[in-house]
Amino acid sequence: MLKSLCKTAVVGCTLMLASLSVAQTPTPVPQPTPAMIQPAVPAPPQIAASSYILMDASSGAVLVEHNADERLPPASLTKMMTSYIGSLELIEGRINEQDGVLISETAWRKGGSKMFVKVGDRVPFIDLKRGIIIQSGNDASIALAEHVAGSEDAFADMMNRHAERLGLRNSHFTNATGWPDDNMYSSARDMAILAQAIIRDDVDYYPIYKEKEYTWNGITQSNRNRMLWRDSSVDGLKTGHTEAAGYCLVASAEREGMRLISVVMGASSDAVRTAETQKLLTWGFRFHETRRFYQPGQVLSSARVWGGESMQVDVGLADGLILTLQRGQFDNLEATIELDKALKAPIAAGARLGTVEVRNGNQVLHSAPVVALNEVPAAGFFGRLWDSIRLFFHNLFN
Repeated sequence: MLKSLCKTAVVGCTLMLASLSVAQTPTPVPQPTPAMIQPAVPAPPQIAASSYILMDASSGAVLVEHNADERLPPASLTKMMTSYIGSLELIEGRINEQDGVLISETAWRKGGSKMFVKVGDRVPFIDLKRGIIIQSGNDASIALAEHVAGSEDAFADMMNRHAERLGLRNSHFTNATGWPDDNMYSSARDMAILAQAIIRDDVDYYPIYKEKEYTWNGITQSNRNRMLWRDSSVDGLKTGHTEAAGYCLVASAEREGMRLISVVMGASSDAVRTAETQKLLTWGFRFHETRRFYQPGQVLSSARVWGGESMQVDVGLADGLILTLQRGQFDNLEATIELDKALKAPIAAGARLGTVEVRNGNQVLHSAPVVALNEVPAAGFFGRLWDSIRLFFHNLFN
């Protein structure tokens, strides 16, 4: 837990927060033993792929990347967005799991990987989701898109609007399947951000991604994500392959409360994308750790307010504080909160009032706005007048 080393009653005070270590080393200092020595962090592994990234799902910290913003064909990784939009429709109540989706001839005729739905059938929406996630069905993807938006073209417009909302800066979707199209592209970073959104927003349906097989129309197909068999900590997400895209894999794994997202694009084979994903995850978990210090909206301190109905405002971090660092670095961190001087009412909840910085020596590792956690309306005329006089003398002597 971070501890304050100074009072915050005076606005503009800089708060020096104690080291993030939980306990101080007693004196005399014991001699280090092998168990106390942190492992040296080796260079990231060399990955045989045209583009890749390894991200912590909670903090968003990128542990390693290569060509992560290069625009590449996403192949069936596209279906992550298709499934994500389907989940949002379920979560927001516009569609029910058991709604029957009419299978059009367009969906039925689509080539490539299939769920093997039949034209004219009505398939429960939740079954189409499984057909997309587990079987990578192009037919299921088009059927879902047509049911949600009326046509695949209209659904592609929805995909792009959600991509913009999520901050996918190097993605453009033209269909729901990942079918090759010169105008469709994405990047390793964007796919990691999309995976992060699925894990965060799609809690009820995310477990489908770790199901190893699914049977429809009497045909059982295995999940193409081989990491589900290779690493028990992996619980999703999606594979993709076309001649132009090569072999791609987005995977997520959780160990001891830490979740990592790996994206490999442009590998030469299924075996290579699986092996390279394992390299990234092993290196990430072995030499890094993630800690949460503050929850979103948790009160860090209070600040003096002038001319308000209240003399104090609670301050904190809108997004909380989660850090991902190399193992052993947390013991050397200090955090500083600096509040703006002479805060004057009215103050709206969420208004930025200062900045928090987390440092390792002179290096700034994290910076975020400190915000008001509650509203402070302006006082009446005489209250503001009296506070303005007190503020004058406060500034005079401070």
